[in-house]
Amino acid sequence: MVPNIESDRLLLEKVGLKHLSKDYLSWMNDPEVYRFLESGGDYSYEELKGYLEGAESNETLHFWAIIRKDTNRHIGNVKIDPISKKHNRAEYGILMGDRDSWGMGFAKEATSLVLDYCFDKLNLRKVTLGVVVDNTAAVKLYERLGFIIEGHYKEHGFYIDKYCDAYRMAIFQRDWDSGSI
Repeated sequence: MVPNIESDRLLLEKVGLKHLSKDYLSWMNDPEVYRFLESGGDYSYEELKGYLEGAESNETLHFWAIIRKDTNRHIGNVKIDPISKKHNRAEYGILMGDRDSWGMGFAKEATSLVLDYCFDKLNLRKVTLGVVVDNTAAVKLYERLGFIIEGHYKEHGFYIDKYCDAYRMAIFQRDWDSGSI
């Protein structure tokens, strides 16, 4: 079972049907929110419901809703998937949907919580992610957290009405120092 994780400001709880809301649906249809994501746009309530039912029923899926403790509001999601036991690594992803919560350090805090969990509880060796180069705020965040660029893919995907480059980034357990955050 995937545990809840929390900090002073955030609660990360397993994503499920309880998170189905008009707000969540609006994120998935907001071009500013999904502009650098693989999913989003023209999402229906039924599609989101089916997605959340699948996530909820998968007891080993490390997929959390990001909840602000001060407002008890669902502001985004964070996920570690897939996890490779053979290679002792995982892929990281985050969606910060609530625009009112942007720029307040919640993405950094949620990422730090998940990295602590990956390295301290799952004892992973490495966490990787993909990020669009034009998503400069995300790239800077990941670099501040200690991720390094391992690869640069030219015109890797179609975002913001053009083909964009993407980075493959990674952080190793040996380089993670959660106390420095």
